[in-house]
Amino acid sequence: MRYYIIAGEASGDLHGSNLIKELKKLNQAATIRCWGGDLMQAAGAELVKHYRELAFMGFLEVVKNLGTILRNLKFCKEDILQFRPDTLILIDYPGFNLRIAEWAKKQGITVIYYISPQVWAWKENRVKKMKTCIDKMLVILPFEKDYYRNKWNWEVEYVGHPLVEVVEERQSAIVNRQSAVGNRSERTPSEQSESLTNSDQASSGKPIVALLPGSRKQEILKKLPVMLEASKYFPDLQFVVAKAPGQEDAFYDGLLQGYPNVSAVSGKTYTLLLQSDAALVTSGTATLETALFGVPEVVCYKGSNVSYQIAKRLVKVKYISLVNLIMDKLVVKELIQHDLTPENLRHELNELLHNPGRRQQLAADYKALKQLLGEGGHASAKAAASIVRFLQG
Repeated sequence: MRYYIIAGEASGDLHGSNLIKELKKLNQAATIRCWGGDLMQAAGAELVKHYRELAFMGFLEVVKNLGTILRNLKFCKEDILQFRPDTLILIDYPGFNLRIAEWAKKQGITVIYYISPQVWAWKENRVKKMKTCIDKMLVILPFEKDYYRNKWNWEVEYVGHPLVEVVEERQSAIVNRQSAVGNRSERTPSEQSESLTNSDQASSGKPIVALLPGSRKQEILKKLPVMLEASKYFPDLQFVVAKAPGQEDAFYDGLLQGYPNVSAVSGKTYTLLLQSDAALVTSGTATLETALFGVPEVVCYKGSNVSYQIAKRLVKVKYISLVNLIMDKLVVKELIQHDLTPENLRHELNELLHNPGRRQQLAADYKALKQLLGEGGHASAKAAASIVRFLQG
């Protein structure tokens, strides 16, 4: 079997790599060619183009790089025709992948989509075209199955969320590494600090609050200063910022000056979450990752007034957090735009840290969330099995 897989972002590379591993288990002789990243390549696929060459975010950046995007589309089509795959598997990344899907369908290529674009939030009109050019849709959020069936008369398959297995694997790996120096309560302050930082800047065994302010400079500059101001209310806590992979240390150094109980880590977000008592998290996938680690969290969103007003009119969802969307209720507090203030963060953190009833309810909701997302096994294995069955039958 010959598979051509396209993922255009880091998250797609991660989930694509796990899908490739599972496809290889079912068919060791499978030939896989991909657009993705280092993880998909390591899993056994031949990498054609790295996602770093594809990641253009925001209207202005897309317009500026339109020539590159069009050349990538042309090259991708030529490469698919030359490879002659049995199926084309597209992972999220809708701006590029939906164009390829429409073209591939006209070429008679079987198109499978894994991880649906979030059309239920915005650009809903895309669904009409998706139905005509996608042969099999695999979704990872439980409400998406009913959304497509009830609103669009389209039967899609829910396979669970691939983050469940990712978090489980990372938790086990981190715990195993740390077992050599004992559990958290047994470790000395210096051992605990060393496990979180690349330097000696963290202080000693105080309760830890993780700060996850996002990955792009614009969003970090909007949210992190508010989070840092909130740290002043809690001198007995250690606040630790999870740095984004693409940002330089110097960028954070300037922001963190003047906050004695704040430190930062690079490339250790999951280790940080495993050791945190609470977290302040920017809206996005990180809210779900934090919940799967069982960490009480406050969800934070703040953008420019123009962006916020546009988003309010375009995005049609009750909540901004994936946790709340999946559970269809307010599980974690959302502080949005003008509500994101140091004083409100102070109140919410006090609730998370010192209200036993709130912590118990969160723990119960997190458990239900994990069961819902991991229903019937790991998503990658279920997706791979579904793909093979579909192609064989």
